[in-house]
Amino acid sequence: MTLTAGVEWRTSSGLTPYPEALAEMERRAEAVQAGTAPELVWLLEHPPLYTAGTSADPAELFNPQGFPVYAAGRGGRYTYHGPGQRVGYVVLDLDKRGRDVRNFVHALEGWVIAALAELGVEAYRDPARIGIWVDHEKGQAKIGAIGVRVRRWVTMHGFSVNLRPELSHFSGIVPCGIAEFPVTSLGEIGACERHERFDLALRLGIDSFLLAVGGSSEKA
Repeated sequence: MTLTAGVEWRTSSGLTPYPEALAEMERRAEAVQAGTAPELVWLLEHPPLYTAGTSADPAELFNPQGFPVYAAGRGGRYTYHGPGQRVGYVVLDLDKRGRDVRNFVHALEGWVIAALAELGVEAYRDPARIGIWVDHEKGQAKIGAIGVRVRRWVTMHGFSVNLRPELSHFSGIVPCGIAEFPVTSLGEIGACERHERFDLALRLGIDSFLLAVGGSSEKA
């Protein structure tokens, strides 16, 4: 049996409303925990909005354009989602995969970094700051965000990567509480910004990601 057996790969076209995505993700997490549905990797885009993590500081929300703001239930602070940004929701059962949340986050970061490398982008972790980072003419800049929640050892939320979003929309918040470094995108740094290419790069790396997370999707 392959590593991806029992893991559903889903992509959604168009813009998925955040409340619908959150409700679907929570339903799936409950079903995965109960053993009645497979684990899930779900790639999508949202309309312009901000989400508030459990550590969000209201002083870091400005929102001059009046975008909707949603409580996400994940860790972290404020983040932006919108068209041109690829969001990946990952629902895995860590009860079967080692019960190591830190390792899961590390593997998730590595998966995104490896996918960006397939597009010719040298991205990296920064031990002093959360997220996925690149270097370009602005200096160090953030190109992707990580935010997860684990409930009864089932993961929810995941990552977002800026392909070609409207970067000015990030000015309505202090992104992830980091004010001293800018946000960038694949389009801004001159890399391939097509979501089909990025999705394919993620798909090519999913076995390595699952191996890094550990365990199996199979029932004991």
